[in-house]
Amino acid sequence: MNDARPEPGVRRGRLKVYLGAAPGVGKTYRMLDEARRRAERGTDVVVGFAECHKRPHTEAMVDGLEVMERAQCAYRGAEFPELDLDAVLARRPQVAVVDELAHSNVPGGGRNAKRWQDVEALLDAGIDVVTALNIQHLESLNDVVEKITRVPQRESVPDAVVRRADQIELVDMPPEGLRRRMAHGNIYAPEKVDAALANYFRPGNLTALRELALLWLADRVDEALQYYRAEHNIGGVWETRERVVVALTGGPEGETLIRRAARIAARSAGGEVLAVHVARSDGLAAGTSHAALVRQRRLVESIGGSYHSVVGDHVPTALVEFARAENATQLVLGTSRRGRLERFLTGSGIGDTTVALSDDIDVHMVTHERAGGGRLLPSRRRTLPASRLIAGPVAGLLLPVLLTFALDRMRGTLNLTSEALLFLLAVVGVACIGGVTSALIASVTASLLLNYWFIPPTGHFTMADPDAVVAIAVFAVVAATVAGVVDRSLRLSRRSARATAEAETMSSLAGSIVRGDRAIPALLEHTRETFGMESAELVEEPPDATDTDSATVTVPVGTGSLLVLRGRTLASSERRVLSAFAAHVGAAVERARLAEAAAEVEPVKAADRMRTALLRAVGHDLRTPLATALATVGSLRSRDVSFSAEDREELLASAEDSLTKLSRLVENLLDMSRLQAGALKLRLRATALEEVLPPALDSLPADAPLIEIQSLEEIPAVLADPPLLERVIANLVGNATRHSPPEESVLVAASALAGRVELRVVDRGPGLPPHHRDQVFAPFQRLGDTDNTTGLGLGLALARGLTEAMDGTLTPEDTPGGGLTMVVSLPFADQVPRSRDAERVSGGV
Repeated sequence: MNDARPEPGVRRGRLKVYLGAAPGVGKTYRMLDEARRRAERGTDVVVGFAECHKRPHTEAMVDGLEVMERAQCAYRGAEFPELDLDAVLARRPQVAVVDELAHSNVPGGGRNAKRWQDVEALLDAGIDVVTALNIQHLESLNDVVEKITRVPQRESVPDAVVRRADQIELVDMPPEGLRRRMAHGNIYAPEKVDAALANYFRPGNLTALRELALLWLADRVDEALQYYRAEHNIGGVWETRERVVVALTGGPEGETLIRRAARIAARSAGGEVLAVHVARSDGLAAGTSHAALVRQRRLVESIGGSYHSVVGDHVPTALVEFARAENATQLVLGTSRRGRLERFLTGSGIGDTTVALSDDIDVHMVTHERAGGGRLLPSRRRTLPASRLIAGPVAGLLLPVLLTFALDRMRGTLNLTSEALLFLLAVVGVACIGGVTSALIASVTASLLLNYWFIPPTGHFTMADPDAVVAIAVFAVVAATVAGVVDRSLRLSRRSARATAEAETMSSLAGSIVRGDRAIPALLEHTRETFGMESAELVEEPPDATDTDSATVTVPVGTGSLLVLRGRTLASSERRVLSAFAAHVGAAVERARLAEAAAEVEPVKAADRMRTALLRAVGHDLRTPLATALATVGSLRSRDVSFSAEDREELLASAEDSLTKLSRLVENLLDMSRLQAGALKLRLRATALEEVLPPALDSLPADAPLIEIQSLEEIPAVLADPPLLERVIANLVGNATRHSPPEESVLVAASALAGRVELRVVDRGPGLPPHHRDQVFAPFQRLGDTDNTTGLGLGLALARGLTEAMDGTLTPEDTPGGGLTMVVSLPFADQVPRSRDAERVSGGV
């Protein structure tokens, strides 16, 4: 990544990107059209680099624009035109047009390896840039596009570079329209049209690329919208697309809610489902099943949704805050599982409170088979809400009074014992509502009222009967004791529920780590989301005191690293859970360090394996031809035997054949060692296949199967080193002849597509299982071939190494009807070579 920064006092330039859904949609044309319009309005515009691909309509758009002289960069004996970055910086226009953002510059030809780094330098200098690239060149989609089109993409741009653009405009057209444009010759030359339409430009490929472009751009637009809302402190929901949040409790109704949310999201294009579970110690924690949550998470992920877990003491607030943070448009909850009596006693539940807080978020209350069926345990809260803190003392005063009024109307019906028990029941009820303090208030109130109204003499706070004194004293003690026991039971229940919530959160984290889907950035995001913080990051040094406040939490995560969260003050119980999260983050950091160390050791191990394999192979394969040659020469020099002219000729031919094999083996070993050391020097130039194919075939033995060559006259020249390409072809054809039946011929054919030539060597042998296709290119590997006379097993390894050194690829394919096809892909001679040099390529052989 370019580390350049804008000069002090210089406004960073603005970047506009024309994003093409596929080659040929017209992104360069649109880019140049904007340049012309800006120039007509008086803007100082220069064309730093524009690749018109010899398309007349595109070349016409350059007319009238100032075009900067291109820099001529020497590379491997040839010169290639590149963007002259220094000249553009010296010219300092208002706007610079720079095409092919994903292009790799010629090695050593400028200050940067990639053109996007040149663009960054222009932006840092305050120059606005208009550029273009295709969707297949985005780093995150590179492998996806290769799977779809089966064409490897050698050049890519980090997504972050494109996402930072001030404007991104999609250039798109329907697949059939693009294919018609191709057929009319508006994209490629006529001789390339048929191959392109039959391969890369198939309707299915184009449709998939178009969808990729639309989805990627939609995500980027969504990011820009979120940034704008945060920058302008906009808290309301903007219904740009449906985002449906479904609240999960771990109860049996969860799958019903998820499916209903998925149906709601599917009603509009681009709908998204977000499942959230609030891990906390209040009512919805009762009856939670961790196994059910795991099943529900899998269901959410199977429908393309995402699963989230947050910590919140007040469930409705946590749900609504999460929905607002995600710009959700709808919230799906299940109807209460509490029975009517429980709802009457405890008041409004989660659903009603969420509806009251939701404002402009639509709330769907979904019925299910457990609705109103009750729960396994009573509601539990970590702290009583304000409503119950007020209602408890009020009930402690009013409920005994109301009971006194009712019993007074029934005077004479019940005895004193029954009346005292009813007052005791009222005290227990108040304890359930407001805790021990409210129960004590109710106990005192009930004792006074029982004394005044029901213990003789009534109407006075005096008691003539000693038994009545004992009864009222026992009543007060029992009432206080029962209230204390009830309150303690509720506290223990709350602690148990809190521990359950913490265990659920940690179990979810541990399960994610076991599944391997928690890299360090994902763990940090999960931590931030779980504790409802604004940010979470790993730092090496403690933050400055000026940057910290009560809402900043710092936790050590291992040797030399700290986890810093900002957003709110955490309770002590939450800090305990956070420490466990920090331990997981520390373990992930340590695993990353170990993986890095293992990666450093791997080249050493590979070199050791290579030396071992070399010694094992040399023990026979080099010794055999050398021994044969020595024996032949020794026989010829012997004076004890007289050879006829015919026998001498045969012995000389045998010696020559052995020495030729020995020379070829040594040459292969030397080339492989050069590739391993990155010391192979290439001399790339325009090379016709007709130039290298005949000498490559001449090196084959006389008894080799027939070689059938298709016409190569219309195949463009490739950029290659002729002697090395000859070696590649000879190795591939030699390998094909060894595995083809004697009666079957080996086919050599070529085709041109998308700026590259594909040379195919086709045999009708036994073929190669898919799981062996990588092994076949390993040095000293014969894949079970027991005939040691066939060589060291370097042929295919060397062929791939030499091909990749020339910026090509060598891949195996199945031959229709049986056999193996080796495909060599090389760039056209008029294409600028990529940034892959010999040293970098040879290191991967």
